[in-house]
Amino acid sequence: MNGPGEGAMTVTADDLDRAAGAVAATLGSVTGADWSRPAGGLEWTCRQTVEHLADTLLSYAAQVVSRPVDRFVRLAAVVEADAGPDELVECVTCAAGLLAFAVRGTPAGVRAFHPSGQADPAGFAAMGVAEVLLHGEDVAAGLGVAVDPPRPVCARVVARLFPDVAPGLADTDPWAALRWCAGRLDLPARPRRHAWQWRGAPIGG
Repeated sequence: MNGPGEGAMTVTADDLDRAAGAVAATLGSVTGADWSRPAGGLEWTCRQTVEHLADTLLSYAAQVVSRPVDRFVRLAAVVEADAGPDELVECVTCAAGLLAFAVRGTPAGVRAFHPSGQADPAGFAAMGVAEVLLHGEDVAAGLGVAVDPPRPVCARVVARLFPDVAPGLADTDPWAALRWCAGRLDLPARPRRHAWQWRGAPIGG
């Protein structure tokens, strides 16, 4: 298996499907839990974190479809207040599926606004995967379980979004590497990052 920085930097809609599937399987196993608990180390509850995640994924899909060059599309997703845990999981898979659908139908050369750079479809797919896995893990931690994502997908996301540090993480577990890149944990000889930014724009373009 290739580590971060060793494989292709392209992240695909299939990768987003795999990431969302892993998170949905984990969260779907704890729909009987109290989703008003805090999500991991966040101030949001598990329910609020899912709503934020669904909104972010829908926003990315809107960017890919509408392709504004200097702003976000003025669109927001709101989860209905009486939605149950199983419906919250459905919101995540639905929003991720809409982004994957948009990515699949968009030429690679298309660009759209994101604060981290004019992103291409692969960039939005990578950011979507990162959002799904990182916030999925937040929710899972709050509910007493853990996400176990596909490592090749994590490796491609690290290579695509964090090209400045990816080569030095080639021997690190890709899931741990992604969480370290996003300031979620310490690694041996690598303290937790308190300031970081991923790269939405494609490498070299």
